[in-house]
Amino acid sequence: MKIGKYEIGGANPVFVIAEIGINHNGNVDLAKELIAAAKKAGCDAVKFQKRTVEAVYTAEELAMPRENPFGPTNGDLKRGLELSQEAYEEIDRFCRERDILWFASPWDEDSVDFLERFDVLFHKIAAASLTDAGLLKKIRATGKPVVLSTGMSEMNEIDAAVKLLDKENLILMHCVSQYPAKAENINLRAMNTLADRYGTLVGYSGHELDTVLSAVAVGMGACVVERHFTLDRDMWGSDHKASIIPVEMETLIKNIRLVEQALGSPEIRRLPVEVPVMEKLRRVNSL
Repeated sequence: MKIGKYEIGGANPVFVIAEIGINHNGNVDLAKELIAAAKKAGCDAVKFQKRTVEAVYTAEELAMPRENPFGPTNGDLKRGLELSQEAYEEIDRFCRERDILWFASPWDEDSVDFLERFDVLFHKIAAASLTDAGLLKKIRATGKPVVLSTGMSEMNEIDAAVKLLDKENLILMHCVSQYPAKAENINLRAMNTLADRYGTLVGYSGHELDTVLSAVAVGMGACVVERHFTLDRDMWGSDHKASIIPVEMETLIKNIRLVEQALGSPEIRRLPVEVPVMEKLRRVNSL
């Protein structure tokens, strides 16, 4: 699969996404800091979340009391966390200048149209949206590659979602919707199940608080790795606690590239670097 200048899958380098999500806290300057940090760490793309608040939440949900920096209700919070078109225009310019891709997970059909105005190269379907048939059909109609997170889903739900999408243009992301996720719940072998059942490319969207397991996922065949990303886990906001910081992202990408090198070839043969050692240590060859 091709996304812009990137070839995804096979022997190509793993595509690494920094999930900024709502960790910008509604502030475009913070969003730009996160983008710059992701680029410096070696990420290939950054991802946001886009909602039409009144379409995603009911009036009752929005009216619920919830003290937050934007006001006293849940609606104040949800509206405060949404970036404006002007903010996304600034983000679009910022990313183009720094040669890093950006895209988003649209949570409703109007948000797909919003993102299409920026001609994003692909779309992400959040685990929470996997059962939204109308949204899936809308995204398929764009003809863009799709990254689909499978968290909180049963197999029959994933079956139904995949039928609504183009398998040739799809990457299925194994994901556990726990924030942060515990190792005993992550079940990396599920990536093999997804690959075998659907014949698609597979990736890993992680919410754990370390960098080891995401590198292991690469060893098990993940061609895309996505991690929530923040500048500081102690910042205000619901997703920062389940995110990794820049130095951890740098370590993760270093380990991913190391794993890619170590995977090498399935062929078993004597390597040239082994010949001097063989000549020194192998004393008998009577086979």
